[in-house]
Amino acid sequence: MFRTALLAAILPAAAFAQQVAPTPPTSYQRAIAAGYKAAMYCSGIFNAGRTEAQIDQDELRGIYPEYAPIVPTLTAEVDRTRAVVTVAWDEKLPSRRAEWHKDTGCTTMPIGAAPPPIATSYRAAPGPAGADRRPWPLGDGGIAPKPSAALAGTISKAFDRATYGKDSETVGVVIVQDGRIVAERYRDGFGPFVSNRTWSVAKSLAGAVIGAAQASGRFDVAARARVPEWGSYPYQDLRATITTDQLLRMASGLHSDTAGNRTDALYFGGTAVTEQATGWPLEATPGTRFRYANNDILLAMRALRATVGDRDYAAAPRALFTKLGMTHTVAETDWRGNFMLSSQVWSTARDLARFGLFLAADGVWAGERLLPTGWVAASIQPSGPQPASGPGYGRTLWLFGPEQGLPAGSYAAQGNRGQYVMVLPSQRLVIVRRGEDGGSARFDVARFSADVLTATR
Repeated sequence: MFRTALLAAILPAAAFAQQVAPTPPTSYQRAIAAGYKAAMYCSGIFNAGRTEAQIDQDELRGIYPEYAPIVPTLTAEVDRTRAVVTVAWDEKLPSRRAEWHKDTGCTTMPIGAAPPPIATSYRAAPGPAGADRRPWPLGDGGIAPKPSAALAGTISKAFDRATYGKDSETVGVVIVQDGRIVAERYRDGFGPFVSNRTWSVAKSLAGAVIGAAQASGRFDVAARARVPEWGSYPYQDLRATITTDQLLRMASGLHSDTAGNRTDALYFGGTAVTEQATGWPLEATPGTRFRYANNDILLAMRALRATVGDRDYAAAPRALFTKLGMTHTVAETDWRGNFMLSSQVWSTARDLARFGLFLAADGVWAGERLLPTGWVAASIQPSGPQPASGPGYGRTLWLFGPEQGLPAGSYAAQGNRGQYVMVLPSQRLVIVRRGEDGGSARFDVARFSADVLTATR
């Protein structure tokens, strides 16, 4: 350490940089990087029908900086018979592995877990499903957008990597007005039936899944969240007073290691929700502090599983997606069967447009009420503690308005790498933007939405 300080003092900066070798990645970073590559290859190939080269170009470009230099050095083996991707990362330890399963997509396995047999349930589909012949919005029939020149021009700017954010990478846009798709465009390599990861848009999907459970009478978000790992009387602690509504509003009061609560070990490390998300301690009174955290949504879904039982829990996301015509959407699980609905969902722009329409209709779809009356209205009320700046937060939805240049009452589901489902109820508009924004790139969805609104008037 003394020698390093001495060199820094006496050598020019360039010479010092040559003398001090970069810190090699830790074993943990290599393990997570390998899991990252296995997960993205598995989901990209078997959920979306994309190629390895396309995934390298998009999903694995501009990723977290501690993994970015490692991932290209690791070799992935894709077994299309078993629908398994393995990535070697250590000379002494087994490869990282992600497995595809029908209806639940890809699961990142713990290191050394037994490989799957060749079985029908593991066989991969030939690619993503095609068009549903039913009329829009249940299906894909009758979609023939004819955008105005103004609207087409605005959408074109969303793809120019400059107007709405330097180096932003738009891969899909769908605009719905008065229930009809009035504009739709995709970048090469994507299309109406090619999914990509929703990242935190999944949190809003989780809110709807839980809302549907409440509509069935089997769940109550106002009640204390039933998380078995927090113990039972008389050994419960204050965590047992946290309600599901507080979890959905990011107001649990639980500690998380980073703002935003990156959960790399869960998403890419093979750790289960019930092993990690349930273990964080309390550091603030529940309901008094906003702290955006993946764990809060994971815990809300854990409470759903403990309340309704494994069978109904396993069927819940698919049941809702099927009713909405979201046939190209898959919610993925950890290896213990817990849905990771904080991030791990793959979906298309059209399916997310359907979801936006569903929210705009207060949870009524094809004449059937799927969410409790007033559920969406309550979800777009900032009734809990709020972020210090920027848009407000409701129940898994971000709240926009005049401060962001948009009509009052606007709201959005949004996620990492530029995933947005913006709903402008007063204007009968749903705006979906799918992205693969890497690194520091950010897409200005509020400005884009305001420009879309102007172009549709």
